[in-house]
Amino acid sequence: MASTEFLRVGRIVATHGIRGEARVLPVTDFPEERFASGNRLLLQHASLAKPLPLRVKRARPHKNVWVLAFEEWSDINQVEPYRGGTLVVPITEMLPAKEEGEFYLHEIIGCQVVTTEGQVIGRVRDIYQLPANDVWVVRSTESGKELYLPYIEQVVKQVDIEKKQITIEWMEGLG
Repeated sequence: MASTEFLRVGRIVATHGIRGEARVLPVTDFPEERFASGNRLLLQHASLAKPLPLRVKRARPHKNVWVLAFEEWSDINQVEPYRGGTLVVPITEMLPAKEEGEFYLHEIIGCQVVTTEGQVIGRVRDIYQLPANDVWVVRSTESGKELYLPYIEQVVKQVDIEKKQITIEWMEGLG
């Protein structure tokens, strides 16, 4: 399994109740599909030598997270050690077809961000999916600080997945 690439679908941010449920921050455009009852997910965590397979028992949206119950866990003490862990699926699993100009979130992570003037800003480190729009977290190559770029038409001008490059129009207030 070491050579398998994984697609991140969520992060365990907290426990929920005492019956082994986990609050999961989704990192997928398809949480209803990824967290459907019966689906198998893999848990990656610093304390684990290899990914831990988990099967979704039930899932429901709750505020800005999803509450997941796994068949393997029935108690809060089973969930607690894995807070901060990442839920993944093998990237080889079927991904929905993309339309022209569309991309998957995992394709954006690691892309270099440059301005329309050619100035290198940094690399996309993470993506926050917020109600208004996604926000791309970019680590600045100059300062090492994080910049938060809203994924809106006025800012993101071009996404070139082949070149792993994103071109933005720098706006006042971005950095």
